[in-house]
Amino acid sequence: MAHDVFIVLAAFLACSVEMVEALTIVLAVGVTRGWRSAIIGSVAALSGLAVVVAALGPALSVVPIDSLRLVVGTLLLIFGLQWLRKAILRGSGFKALHDEDAIFEEERQAALAAGRADRDGIDWYTFTVSFKGVFLEGLEVAFIVITVGGAQHNVALAAVGAFIALVVVLAVGLVVHRPLSRVPENTMKFGVGVMLTTFGIFWASEGAGVEWPGGDVALLAVLVYVLGMALGLTAVLRARHARAAAGLAVAS
Repeated sequence: MAHDVFIVLAAFLACSVEMVEALTIVLAVGVTRGWRSAIIGSVAALSGLAVVVAALGPALSVVPIDSLRLVVGTLLLIFGLQWLRKAILRGSGFKALHDEDAIFEEERQAALAAGRADRDGIDWYTFTVSFKGVFLEGLEVAFIVITVGGAQHNVALAAVGAFIALVVVLAVGLVVHRPLSRVPENTMKFGVGVMLTTFGIFWASEGAGVEWPGGDVALLAVLVYVLGMALGLTAVLRARHARAAAGLAVAS
């Protein structure tokens, strides 16, 4: 049961982050140049992603579970550590925080500057930008759904988390009609990095033949360990950043 909850939660958080970024792009071009082409481009991208998931999801069910967990766990560990590294750097001040308002304005200015090339009633700039934004961010969503769910031979469970994320992000986006700048995206990325790293360690170890004490309960212990290490590194780097900033202020 704990496994299932973690899978849905990890998929929900990770997919929410990617969907917020995609929605920011679509909102920028939709508000600036018109919604029809933005919606058509988004729907085309989602259709392509559905084909990817439908093709790869069932294929994973025929792979032996231990081999699958080793490969998927390793991929999740690499992917999770990348997210966690960036989140720690942002949390410590060494990397700028992700700013959806700035991204929205950058996309909006680019849309204003672009010329119009309407064919068959479609603004192809808006279509292309929307398609690219949704498809590229959606590929990461597909990767998360396939890997997180595939390691348990239960892609449908991860897809539930992704679907909930889609509904929530779209609902909020339609209501506020602006980039979701109030969503604590950097905090969410930190949480996603912790969870994907936890799953990566747990499943890769299982695939390599490790028997965890207590079975699935050990997942909670790994989660606490990864979270503690990440928070500790953030605190150490934040102190280092503060000392460096103080040194620069004295020098100037």
